Amino acid sequence: FMILAAAASAHMQINYPCPRFSPHCATTPVLPPGESLNYNLASPIGSGGDILAPLCHSQTAWPQVNEKWTAGQSITVKFAQGGAAHGGGHCEFSLSYDGGKTFVVIHQELKYCFVGSASSSNTANTLSYTFNLPSDLPGTDHAVFAWSWVNAVGNREFYMDCADVSISGSSKSFTGKEMTIANYGSNYPTIGEFNGNY
Repeated sequence: FMILAAAASAHMQINYPCPRFSPHCATTPVLPPGESLNYNLASPIGSGGDILAPLCHSQTAWPQVNEKWTAGQSITVKFAQGGAAHGGGHCEFSLSYDGGKTFVVIHQELKYCFVGSASSSNTANTLSYTFNLPSDLPGTDHAVFAWSWVNAVGNREFYMDCADVSISGSSKSFTGKEMTIANYGSNYPTIGEFNGNY
């Protein structure tokens, strides 16, 4: 049992912005009624084509947003130390304006997320990514910010953590690439190991 518990906590996870029901944030909002802290946010939500957890780990939002962002501003997404990087892979950072039904990508780190170059290492060299939000994002009191990851090496898994944010912006709409979902149930593709082969 202890080995399984250790393995479940040994992958990558965001700790800023604070993902839903994380016990590891600098400031943790009040939990919604009936919800508890999630100590397994580093575990995959999909593995080998099986669905292990819903998208975002939970479809229930924080009652209040944890961050207030402005279209065009620079944000830094931070990851917890000690996670297994699985040779890197594809990371996407996305937003949803419909409560998590659809996500549009606002930033990508392809092939070498966490490791920086072709590598079979489990050690993450990069634990934060800084990028600008698109300047033409619409404003909303409650958007869902998502980090998702398809690992390059190891079991074919899909990782995803989500945070609840507000955005100040004047645009009426925003379009972009749809978030990649893979290794997650029979309705999505399975992506094989791809370390160094793209």
